Amino acid sequence: MAGLAVRSLAGGSLVLPAASRSRRRSVLLCARASLRGVVSSSTTTTSTSDRRQLAVSIDELRLGRDDPVVTIHTAPAAPEEDGGKAVEKLRAIAEAAADRAEMHDIIGRQRDNWNHLLLHSTNSLTLAASAMAALAPAAPNMVALKASAGVLLATAAVTMAAVNKIQPSQLAEEQRNATRLWRELERGVRAQLAHTVTTEADVEDAMERVLALDAAYPLPLLPVMLEKFPKTVEPARWWPKKKPAVQKSSRSFGPARRGSSSGNGWTQELEEEMRGIVRVIKAKDEQEFLSVGKLVLGLNKGLALAGPALAGTAALATIFIGTGADSGPTSWASGAAVVGGALAAAVNTMEHGGQLGMVFELLRNCAGFYRKIQEDIEAALAEPDVERRESGEVFATKIALKLGRSVSDLKQFGKMASASVRDEDIKYFAGKLF
Repeated sequence: MAGLAVRSLAGGSLVLPAASRSRRRSVLLCARASLRGVVSSSTTTTSTSDRRQLAVSIDELRLGRDDPVVTIHTAPAAPEEDGGKAVEKLRAIAEAAADRAEMHDIIGRQRDNWNHLLLHSTNSLTLAASAMAALAPAAPNMVALKASAGVLLATAAVTMAAVNKIQPSQLAEEQRNATRLWRELERGVRAQLAHTVTTEADVEDAMERVLALDAAYPLPLLPVMLEKFPKTVEPARWWPKKKPAVQKSSRSFGPARRGSSSGNGWTQELEEEMRGIVRVIKAKDEQEFLSVGKLVLGLNKGLALAGPALAGTAALATIFIGTGADSGPTSWASGAAVVGGALAAAVNTMEHGGQLGMVFELLRNCAGFYRKIQEDIEAALAEPDVERRESGEVFATKIALKLGRSVSDLKQFGKMASASVRDEDIKYFAGKLF
């Protein structure tokens, strides 16, 4: 008990002034005497561990003899707890991103299998029905053959209509792109955890990116499936909108001095290059993908309507095989059913074998890729304080890598920022990667 009392005195937060050295020595001597008495009186009952504990207590009291002031400070734990909570939240976001990536990857493979299986099965139904319709007029069991041909063609028409509505190849491309973006988000969050100090602002930014990705590439098929035949073709968007920069008076550009400062790797020439890249992307790269996307969408829409219509017409033609004036070895109804079924199979092969839905989604994603580069540059230039921007050299390197160019290639875009250059005069694209 004496050892515990002495330990509690030594382990607390004490401040021992130098003026009380004599009193401290007397307390120390009394403590030693009391400890010796306890040890001598309980020799038979005190174990080795108790004696070690008493010796440690004496050593702890000695700490106050040499130092005039002994102060034990305890650091506040609130900031560390807040930082720890932010780290745990980011780790949870990283785990969720990894889980989302795996789910999108699995669903993407499944929907790619849908495209292949439905393509081959629908074509098999259509061609088998066409063969039956061709053999029906001369066959002794004509009724059975034409009924079978009609059922198969009707089934093929319904299947084509359903497949054309959901576009499995486009669904698979959506999931492939979502898998890549979720893995990119996971890598970014884990790199942030490893190399930077985590704050609640980082958590909010990561959560916004998660919600934007969920909205851009939904997992369920119904009822939140993306529109496969939109009225207007827009670039895909999987990132949150940039918040407007907060205007500050320190180290900010005035209207007449915009871009004239050099600091944090930013120069007037670099800003002109970035503005030129934005203009070229708007005039050439993004518009090129959107215009080609419109053509692919129109072609896909026409084939999506033609396939079921041809199969349905062939199914109706089978009803007239062997009836009235059509009863003969050369039946016009049989010929119509055969031609309609063959054309339906050809159209279905062009649409889903060529994966026009996937091509449209790829073009939409490429346009979104350039739109994101454009917004990243505009957000950086909109920040008036160059010290709050990302390093200019690092930013230029990132843009060059995304465009598939070297940093020195970006210098040619500086003249494109001039108002004297018209959009029609721009002959080349900003990106070489796509």
